[in-house]
Amino acid sequence: MKITEALASGKPCFSFEFFPPKSPEGEQALYSAIADLKDLQPTYVSVTYGAGGSTRQKTVEWVSHIKHRVGIEAMAHLTCVGHSQSELREVLNRLRDAGIENVLALRGDPPRGAAQFTPHPDGFAHASELVRFIRSNGWGFGLGGACYPEGHIECPDKAKDLEHLGEKVRAGVDFLVTQLFFDNAAYFNFVARARLAGIGLSILPGLMPITNVEQVERFTRLCGATIPASLMTELEKRRHDPAAVVELGIEHAVRQARELLSRGAPGIHFYTLNKSSSTRRVLGALRGGT
Repeated sequence: MKITEALASGKPCFSFEFFPPKSPEGEQALYSAIADLKDLQPTYVSVTYGAGGSTRQKTVEWVSHIKHRVGIEAMAHLTCVGHSQSELREVLNRLRDAGIENVLALRGDPPRGAAQFTPHPDGFAHASELVRFIRSNGWGFGLGGACYPEGHIECPDKAKDLEHLGEKVRAGVDFLVTQLFFDNAAYFNFVARARLAGIGLSILPGLMPITNVEQVERFTRLCGATIPASLMTELEKRRHDPAAVVELGIEHAVRQARELLSRGAPGIHFYTLNKSSSTRRVLGALRGGT
């Protein structure tokens, strides 16, 4: 099933994002998380794509496992990082042959330790080029694209960032998934600007229930998202009480999700960090009304 079909149904689209683990212990933890979340019947699950090494192979393996053995629709992330066009062609063929129908086409972050993104000499510098490559070569994937309500960290000019998104849309993406954010105003303002720019695709908001203060501070520094002052104040009060941080994170994510859905968001994409507990409780509250 293509994700666009689910979005066209008009029902809220709930999805979970995982990353390929690097150790046997991590793999067991991910198996457990997926099993724990399966009965919530997500619309789809996505699996990220590493900047190098074995995790690239693992992405194909995990989306195949999730779709064919677990029975949940799966979307593979694919980045331009370090790849020639022939290598990208090989990965895309493997995904097609594995029966995967959805791909999230990304430029990708620079590898760890690199100061900036450097494209492969025979690769692509932008996600829009990857999208165009996929479309022009006839792969029939449903294509998602990333977008940034608070602007891409490498493009502080929000107007220019929106122009880049327009290029990606014109290249052929079918729907968009946002970077994580903690202030819904960022999402609603972004959607309004996108609509004025002629971007009419579904824009799925990405939420991450906070479970650790240091972790969320690190993530927001890396991706350019901000933590509202009022939320940061409450996190500081609980910084040394891990259980209280988790509870606050769940409460905040539930409030965010309820408002987003009530005001027309087509669903919620959860950044799970390969854990199930907080995501399960948030989605349970949304579906159960508690």
